[in-house]
Amino acid sequence: MLFSALTIISKWAIPLLLLFIPLYGFFKKVPVYESFVAGAEEGFSTAVKIIPFLVGMMIAISVFRASGAMEYIALLLNPLTAKIGAPAEILPLALMRPLSGSAVLGMASELMRIYGPDSFIGRLASVMQGTTDTTFFVLTIYFGSVGIKKYRYAVFTGLSADVTGFIASLYICNLLFR
Repeated sequence: MLFSALTIISKWAIPLLLLFIPLYGFFKKVPVYESFVAGAEEGFSTAVKIIPFLVGMMIAISVFRASGAMEYIALLLNPLTAKIGAPAEILPLALMRPLSGSAVLGMASELMRIYGPDSFIGRLASVMQGTTDTTFFVLTIYFGSVGIKKYRYAVFTGLSADVTGFIASLYICNLLFR
């Protein structure tokens, strides 16, 4: 009963929001279409402003991967992570996650192709995808687009969240799938 109610709610949530928000604005005497166009124009100018930051981030990620630094760091961390039950195959994914979501998606897909989606490594990669964010990407793009220059506390907080997400993913997957 609860599952079918959630299914119905999930099917109708977005269409109802898309109907409710303009109607609410209309009844509040907000020029809905003009407001939408102004927001879209501002969004487009923001997108143009973040292009240099995006290009810089993509180049940095490519250099990091091509230099072999990611594999070297994973090799250095392997003795520590082996003690907490993290497979060595998952370390490059954990290291790349704060940098690039699309790179990690490719790595996770490759791990699932090799080990299977129902393997421990495949499940751990999937859970890690949902528990952490692309910290440096977010800081570079979003902070850069609005001109924030001092974000050291945001870096510390984001990386702490990434480590916490990795440990929580590992704990939950070990608890549920081993």
